[in-house]
Amino acid sequence: MNRFILPLVIVIGLIVFLVMGLQHGDPRALPSPFIGKPAPEFELPTLKNPEVVIGTDNFAGKYTLVNVWATWCVMCQAEHGFLMDLAASKSIPIYGLNWRDSRPDAIRWLGRLGDPYIASAFDPDNRVGMDWGVYGAPETFLLDPEGTVVYKHLGPLDPAIWEREFLSRMQEASP
Repeated sequence: MNRFILPLVIVIGLIVFLVMGLQHGDPRALPSPFIGKPAPEFELPTLKNPEVVIGTDNFAGKYTLVNVWATWCVMCQAEHGFLMDLAASKSIPIYGLNWRDSRPDAIRWLGRLGDPYIASAFDPDNRVGMDWGVYGAPETFLLDPEGTVVYKHLGPLDPAIWEREFLSRMQEASP
């Protein structure tokens, strides 16, 4: 009888852990350690012109989106139409971080689908992606006017997510 008690206690403990974990938010969510902290500083060449540098200094003074994308990312293509609409609305500046990609492929991709970005930083070796805690593409960071990371979204954006997760955070901060 005693040899069954320990395994039973372990199984019950695992079930309790699983249930508690499922009750505390989205199990797919990967929190960012940067929420509420300044965005990691960087400078990278832009995708379209390697002689021009873009970095965190470009984001100061306004709410800004930083969208991590790549041509090989199927979900990046799925969200691209929404990003084009958002850019056309001029409601928020959108900067790209072209991540683990080829410069010629990325330039062709934007030429074919349109370019919603004010500029895209080119990060082929994941140097900046690692500093920002990027897990995959697409990921989108919302920065406040002081350069603080307000929110990080994993996966493609769409109008419902934009309104629920991004607009609500910007409106909460408005006087």
